[in-house]
Formats: sequence, C-alpha cells, structure tokens
Amino acid sequence: MKPEFTNATLLFYPSSNPKLRMFALVYFCSLLIVWTVLGHTVLGFEQAWAHPIVGVGAAMGAHFLLEWVNAWSQGREVRWAGGAKPFLLFLPPAIIPGLACAMLLYPNERLMPVVFAAVLSICSKVIFRAPVGNGMTQHIFNPSNFGILFVLAVMPAVGMAPPYQFTENITGIWDWILPLVVLATGVFLHGLATGRLPLISAWLVGFIAQGMARAGYFGTPWRVPLVPMTSAAFILFTLYMIPDPATTPLAPRRQVYFGLAVAAVYGVLFVEHVVFGLFVALFAVCAVRGVAMHLTRQKQTAKNASSPAQIVAARA
Repeated sequence: MKPEFTNATLLFYPSSNPKLRMFALVYFCSLLIVWTVLGHTVLGFEQAWAHPIVGVGAAMGAHFLLEWVNAWSQGREVRWAGGAKPFLLFLPPAIIPGLACAMLLYPNERLMPVVFAAVLSICSKVIFRAPVGNGMTQHIFNPSNFGILFVLAVMPAVGMAPPYQFTENITGIWDWILPLVVLATGVFLHGLATGRLPLISAWLVGFIAQGMARAGYFGTPWRVPLVPMTSAAFILFTLYMIPDPATTPLAPRRQVYFGLAVAAVYGVLFVEHVVFGLFVALFAVCAVRGVAMHLTRQKQTAKNASSPAQIVAARA
C-alpha cells in the first residue's frame, strides 16, 4: 500500500511537495551515512563507533513507537506497512537525527547523552507543532538542533564535537576538496529539491554582515569573525541544519528574513558570550516563528468567526 500524505503523515513529512521532500530526505540520509563511515574510518571522528549505532537505534525506536501510537489513535494503518518500499522510506527521518546527534555531540565514552538527544529530536516533532493551513500542522524546530541543544543545556559535561575532527586526518589539497564536495552536494540538494537557496544566501550574507559589524565596533581584524566559515562543520550547519524544509518558510522573501534573523541573533549571542550560538540562534528564530504561526491562526479564526456568513450560520 502506498503511504498517503495526510495530516497524520505530516508528523514526519511536512512539505508542500511530498515527492521532493522524500527525495531530499533519502539524499540527505545517504550523505550522512557516507559522511559517518568516512569520518570514523578516514577523517578522524573522535567518537566511538557505538555512538552512531545507539543514536540511530534510539531514534528509530522513538520514530516507530510514535507512528504506531498516532496510527492507533486515528484508526489507520502504520506508514511502514505495505512492503519493503514504504518501510525503507519510513527510516530516513529517524536515521538523520540519530547520526547528526552522534556526529556533533562529544559525550566522551558515555552513550546515554546521544540516546537522549536522538529521542528528544524525534519527540520534538510531535510535541512542538504549529498550524500551516487546511487543518494541518508541522513541527517548528529542526529535530537535530533541538536534541543537541537540549543535551548541551542540561548536561554540562557533554560538549560539542571539535570542528577539526572533520578534516583531522587529511592534509594538503584535501583540506580544500572536502569542504568543496560538501558544498557542492548541499547546493545540488537545495537547488533541486528544497528551494532553500534564498535562505542559505541570506544566512551567509547576514553572517558576514554581523561579523563585519563586530569587527568594526570592537576594532578587530575583519578576517577574524569570518574564520568559522572556512570549516567543514560550518558548511554542514549551513547546508543541512538551517535550511530544513520542514521548519523554514516556503516563500523566498520569508526565507530571506529567516536567514537574516538567525545571523542577527547569532551576532547578539556572540557579543553576550553565549556558547553554542549557532544552535541557540536557530532554536530562537524557530521558536518565534512557531509562536507567530499560532497567533496568525488565532487571528484568522477570530476573523472568520466574526464574518457575516459565520454569524448567519450560527444563528441558523
């Protein structure tokens, strides 16, 4: 049975074009798997192999459980039923946050922080939602960003994976080739499937602008604030975390506002010496956008309730 993209399935596939959304999920999932394998065998990832394994396992467990509960509550069939294809297409939304949490967190030898982050990533998609029209809702936070940030906030002994681990074991021209490959794959994905290139461009322009503003105000060399842009970790964040199609605006103009807002919030957080500024900035902008979506829906509901047609229908 081919899975239907109804309001229930928007729990995990909130896109105006489900086919492109599914292509993006499978494409990104495949890249993350390749990146994880290369990271642990070639690049120099410092986490244990157990971390991505338990991260994906925990995310899958939560993903399957929440889908079963949702299907049972609505009296429908689970989306992984109907053969190998629906089952395989059901896996990427769990694999992605599981691998991302294992890749970006460094809990030393402990496994439970990664498990906790992966489960929170999946649960956030069900708990924090906002209306998008036609009685449908979508999650408002990037799942991986939410899980990682929450663990960093409540577990002080857990830190971020060092940025150098992405290129620790490569030298020479490969220091340039690897980030360029990551950049090319990301631009291809967003140009073909997600339509989030305006958001990415606005984020990069905003990041440069806030960096130049800080350099001018504090009298530091202009190059210093731009150093983070040269790392593979920054490229990954820019291409695969900020422009999440499920948690960012669809209209190009609103995408620009979103990208500039994240950059502006990051600049303020940096000046205030707030650590993990990228993750906090993205979380904050997504939260404000979610609240705005709820307020817009309430305003529209109140307007419809006071319309003449609704008044006549209520009196009848």
